[in-house]
Amino acid sequence: MTGTIEIKQTGITDLDVEAIVNAANSQLQEGGGVCGAIFAEAGSDELRKACRKIGGCKTGHAVITPGFNLKSKYIIHAVGPVWRGGDDNEAEELYNAYMQSLILAKEHDCHSIGFPVISSGIYGYPKKEAWQIAIKSCSDFIEENSNYSIRIIFAVLSDRSRKLGEHAIENQM
Repeated sequence: MTGTIEIKQTGITDLDVEAIVNAANSQLQEGGGVCGAIFAEAGSDELRKACRKIGGCKTGHAVITPGFNLKSKYIIHAVGPVWRGGDDNEAEELYNAYMQSLILAKEHDCHSIGFPVISSGIYGYPKKEAWQIAIKSCSDFIEENSNYSIRIIFAVLSDRSRKLGEHAIENQM
């Protein structure tokens, strides 16, 4: 097994993986949605301190902190783009957010990683297109790192999101 991509209908903090990805803002501050859930489960005070020490993260990039109280050893904070209509480099920034997360996971010897569908919540990225970019980026990483075994799991809460993701995987393979 070099790399696999799967989808589970569960909260991201419930995944049994070595690293989970936080859909972070560029200030690495505690937010709502996935970000708020991760901060709450990890321990807000410790995670806020770790993020303050890093200082920030540019859109399309990722940084890593310990997982603190989570099952996961690490939290990778990936900053996806705010949707601005699609003509402002959003696709490249979103692709890079996934790729940078996977590179960080590999650098820290993580062979399992949990992702949300980055930017598809309050950042407004259209869900179908967000899924297509997520699956493309993850597939490219697996192909480019064929000697590295990694299990990629997307955590989603709704049937609709799961079905969109399954469709994106079918179209990518």
